[in-house]
Order: sequence, then C-alpha cells, then structure tokens
Amino acid sequence: MNDAVPDRTDDSLIALRRILRATEAYERSLAQAAGLSPAQLRVLQIVAGRRSDGVTPKALAAQMGVSQATITALVDKLVARNMVARYRSRTDGRQTDVVITQEGREAVETAPDALQQKFVQKFEDLEDWEQAQLVSSLERIAAMLDADEIDASPVLTIGEIGAVGAKH
Repeated sequence: MNDAVPDRTDDSLIALRRILRATEAYERSLAQAAGLSPAQLRVLQIVAGRRSDGVTPKALAAQMGVSQATITALVDKLVARNMVARYRSRTDGRQTDVVITQEGREAVETAPDALQQKFVQKFEDLEDWEQAQLVSSLERIAAMLDADEIDASPVLTIGEIGAVGAKH
C-alpha cells in the first residue's frame, strides 16, 4: 500500500471504537447520575411524555422496538425503584397502564442528555441526502459485521436491552 494513501481500514476501526467507547462512557455517567440504564431512562421518557393515564406495556414495546417480555423486565425494575407504577386501565379493565411517579419524573429531569438524543438532534440537522448516505453506510457496516439481523431498538447501549442495568 502506498504510504501517502491514508489507511482507511484503521481509520474506520478507530471511528467504530470511538462510537463504542462513547456509548460505554454514557452508560457509566447515566448509571452514576441517575442509577439507570439507557433503556430504563428511555422507558421513563416515553411514559413521562404520555397523558396522565399512562401507557400500555404493548405500546411501550412497539415504540422501543423490543419484545413485551423485555418491557416487562424493564418496568419491573422501575416499579421496584418506585419510578413507575402499574394501574388497571381506566378505558379497558383487562389492560394495565404504566404511569410515571414523582421519583421517575425527577430522574428524567436530572439525567444527563441521552446519547441518542444528541445523535438525533445532529442527525436531523443534516440534509436528506446526508441522512440517507449515513443510514446506508451504517447498514453496510452492520452487514459487514454479520450484525444486520440482530434485533435492536433505537437505544444506544451495549448489550441486551433487558439485561442492561440488571443491578439497578
């Protein structure tokens, strides 16, 4: 290889490593500041953004792109910490709604900005063609790593969504 040509392979690996390290650093800072995993914080944010009567676990699962079993595990952890509560639905007694508590609201307000929120804000500022190019490149990288079939939600975190923050 010509020494004058940049080593794009190393540059791409360095960029991937930086993304992974930023994600890990954010998880640590969130755990220290709020005692939450990124997935738990996202559940709180979704529930906080809903009407006072809450949101069903099914709707949470659909919005986060995870299974209802994963949502149940996340909500169980948040209920145990008194950040959300479950109530019988006022509109359909067969369903349960998840409602944020005062402790949950305080956690959302004091938590550091989610890494994906920073990404979304900057991504949405890009031109349409730049967004399409980035999505295509990221999908290609996922395929190169044989990760294009891995089930994932739009939460920047390391590991399984339901397993994250298991200690919390």
